[in-house]
Amino acid sequence: MNIWNPVRITWLHRANPVVKLGLICALFFMTVLTHDLDFVLYQAFIFMVCLVVLSGVKPWKMLLFFIPFLLAFISSASSMMLFGKGETIWWEWGLFRVSEESFYRGLHLGFKGIAFASEGLLLVTTTSSVDLFYSLMQKLRLAPKYAYSFMASIRLLPMVWEEYVIRRQALKVRGVRPIRGIRGMVNRAGLYVVPLLAQSIRRAHRVAAAMEAKQFDGDQAKSRTYYYPSRYSRYDLLVIGLLAVAAAFAYAASGYFPWFGIGDVRFD
Repeated sequence: MNIWNPVRITWLHRANPVVKLGLICALFFMTVLTHDLDFVLYQAFIFMVCLVVLSGVKPWKMLLFFIPFLLAFISSASSMMLFGKGETIWWEWGLFRVSEESFYRGLHLGFKGIAFASEGLLLVTTTSSVDLFYSLMQKLRLAPKYAYSFMASIRLLPMVWEEYVIRRQALKVRGVRPIRGIRGMVNRAGLYVVPLLAQSIRRAHRVAAAMEAKQFDGDQAKSRTYYYPSRYSRYDLLVIGLLAVAAAFAYAASGYFPWFGIGDVRFD
């Protein structure tokens, strides 16, 4: 059982994956084109709240998601603060120089990273890969040979890891000792990469032959029937309304309750 599976199903899970994908792409563009520090701050905060409430994942597991958020914020913000351009110098030492302009742009970059991650996880935690590809095939006419290839590759990834573990245990039983240093890295690559790659190619060939035998190639495959029908529902309207209200609320809050009040952070 995947520990990241949701413990409860929210109405965001029931929305059509194509609708959610289109909305998340629109939110990505909005965040990319946002240069106002307060607006992107509120975007990060509001979409984090949406993620906690609507993902259906336990809160303590969601906190584990926020650890990489924090690391990404610190790394991106500190890099921009220490090496960014600016005229009003606050602190300088060697190659490091923190200016007023670079400080606010660093915060802007960090909050953008959190907003991107929250928006992406809203889609990932509420949509299964099978539902997404079935919806892409039925609603956007994605060729089944591409969709089923992606689904098969996702299913095969755990097998690659399982083979890696088996090979490592087999080498240990045979008394193969790891060699340290660059020579050891080259030696380990030969012990693991070549067998795993050869096995993956054999498995991919078998899957491709099976897909061709079941007519998953060519234009005729577009007229196939599907075991999982993808339909639009009232939950799609709820998703559209929710994300539109969230974006509008972030914009209004940045205007009425600005934390920084400096507007555009771009450096001319």
